[in-house]
Amino acid sequence: MSTKESKVKESTAKERKNRHTIKTEKSEVQSGSDHNKTQTMSSLWSGDAHPTKGCAIFYHEENAVEKQSPEQDLALHKTASDELRSVMMEINKLKSTDDPDKVKKIEELCIHGTLQFVTLRKLNRMAHFRCKKSRDKTNQAKKAIDQQHLRLQNLLYEVMHLQKEITKCLEFKSKDEDINLVPVDEFYKEAPKSISRPDSTLEDQHQMTLARLEWELEQRKRLSEMLKEAQGNKDVIVNETKAKQEYLESLQPKLNSILQATKPVQDYLEMPFDEIREQQMIAMYLPQPLYVLYMQASAYKDACDKNMTVSISGDIDVAKAMESTSIEIEEESDSDNEDSEKPKEIRCRRNTSSDKTEEKKQKILKKHPLSVQILLKCKDGSSLQLSFFHLVVLKIVTVNVKLILGPTNMGSAVCIGDLLSPDSLLSCLYPDDMGNDTPNKSNNYALKKIGLGEFNTYITEVGRPYHWVQWLCGLQFLNISERMTRPQLSLSQAHMEGTIKRLRHRVKARISLQQQLSLLERGQVPVVVEYTHLTPAKISSRLINWKRSTYDDFLALPYTQELISTGLANDTDMYFIGTMERGSAKMLIQVVIGQDYPNMAPLFALSLQWKHERRNLNDENIRRVDGVFSGIAYMRREMEAEVNMYHSELVTGKSHDQLLTNQIQRLLMCLDVYVESEGGPNRAKPYRYNPQMGFFSHR
Repeated sequence: MSTKESKVKESTAKERKNRHTIKTEKSEVQSGSDHNKTQTMSSLWSGDAHPTKGCAIFYHEENAVEKQSPEQDLALHKTASDELRSVMMEINKLKSTDDPDKVKKIEELCIHGTLQFVTLRKLNRMAHFRCKKSRDKTNQAKKAIDQQHLRLQNLLYEVMHLQKEITKCLEFKSKDEDINLVPVDEFYKEAPKSISRPDSTLEDQHQMTLARLEWELEQRKRLSEMLKEAQGNKDVIVNETKAKQEYLESLQPKLNSILQATKPVQDYLEMPFDEIREQQMIAMYLPQPLYVLYMQASAYKDACDKNMTVSISGDIDVAKAMESTSIEIEEESDSDNEDSEKPKEIRCRRNTSSDKTEEKKQKILKKHPLSVQILLKCKDGSSLQLSFFHLVVLKIVTVNVKLILGPTNMGSAVCIGDLLSPDSLLSCLYPDDMGNDTPNKSNNYALKKIGLGEFNTYITEVGRPYHWVQWLCGLQFLNISERMTRPQLSLSQAHMEGTIKRLRHRVKARISLQQQLSLLERGQVPVVVEYTHLTPAKISSRLINWKRSTYDDFLALPYTQELISTGLANDTDMYFIGTMERGSAKMLIQVVIGQDYPNMAPLFALSLQWKHERRNLNDENIRRVDGVFSGIAYMRREMEAEVNMYHSELVTGKSHDQLLTNQIQRLLMCLDVYVESEGGPNRAKPYRYNPQMGFFSHR
């Protein structure tokens, strides 16, 4: 048996023992109390009792509540409950027995149980009396607390009112505090004794303030008189100025008529002073990079190039208005979150996300309303028009190119393709400068920050930002942390002459190349007179086909891999394919022309079909690799060597732009030599032609 069960049994036994003892004592007490109570109630109903005693008896239980503690009532309630429980159990037992006196015993037990019920009712009434008294005490205590709280609130309100009055008094400002009075030392030095009164004012701050105010009034009266006098003098001067202004305004029409009369003289002397003056006035509103470009280009035109024209175009009024505004790159805002809180009808009227993206793009790619136009005229009647624009937010300069061909250069060859296209005309004017990306690397971060992607997707809209364009405008972007914020005149001046010469040379070379390609497509190989002595007078081989090719087609050929692996051919070059014929021998030529032609000579890869296919991989007479020059394997002999390695012999005089056709003419000569000498001994072919002696020799 556990300790807990033993403790329960012991407590049960003790409780039974106490119950029996209390039962005996209680029966005796209750019998006497019941007898007394019966007598008391009978006396009340009979009217023999005194009224005062009746009231005392009526309030007996309420008074007993104060004398008897709740713990005693609880013990008495527990005892009465146990007694009632035991009576019920004994009655139940007696009903199940055959005791002849069970009726009498049951009646006694019923009487005893009834007395326990009476005791429980008494305890119930006393509990209600006690609860009522507790509530009354609680209400009295709450009432006292409410009274104290009300008094506290009244006191706090009085304190707050007093504090406000004190603050108002401390913050009170008089009108004289707004007046900037002269310093005290200066006041006693300048003010007369009748106003300063140092004997009384030095010791009394109030009197000192009154004296200073009086001195201030005297000074203001004096200044008012001076103002009236100055106003009178001003009116006289204004009248004189107005008369002079009217005289000058009357001179303006006369000066305009004089300038109009001098225009024929300006046109005759080719000195358009009016246009120059107007352009210089407009130039004052150019952004700094374009201003540097305009001034340097104008100076170079006047000093070195008379066939060059520099002008400014655009809306001058918009440019004037832009000087007072600034445009910055804005980050994403919380406007989308604010829109989501608005009703659906209002949100439907707001711009869509695509509209917002378009608005951001237009803002960040905004061009300055003024642009600089440079026109380079060539001797053949062609001209190159360059339009320079300044992107206000990205702080770079872009250029749009337009080539206007002369009447003698209107070629229509299919193979020309994009040779004269504005997008590729000036590619690689300087090495590796394709103009596909912004030179200011911070632009890419700014574009990505607002979700607009890479800069090269907007080239068709804004133009190409070549590096040489930035140099001409005095801009140089080293990296993000070392960006030059102000254009430098020295940088523009250093690149102006060289760039203009490169532009002229590029236009001339492309036009010449366009003419050569047009003739090659028709099967003609044009040779300039000064180059005719470099080849024999009669060449039997002929060009039967010429067309445009692609980098992918060039890449797929086995005999072109060395040019690709050495980096001599890449996807930015132009590719052509031609076919030469000499009798039954046919030679397929793959030609690579770089963007910087003719500074970079065209490269040839050959494949000969005669008897069996011969190309540079299996025929030493077509190409023989023998040596290294500048880290690149070069062709020393045979046909490819003649055109790829010894092309400098084909560039003489001023017609160096004819290099392509000169190489093809020499290649035709080499094909003749190859076919005619094939029957001889197996050795190197004599491809070198001596124009003075008129014979062929080995190199």
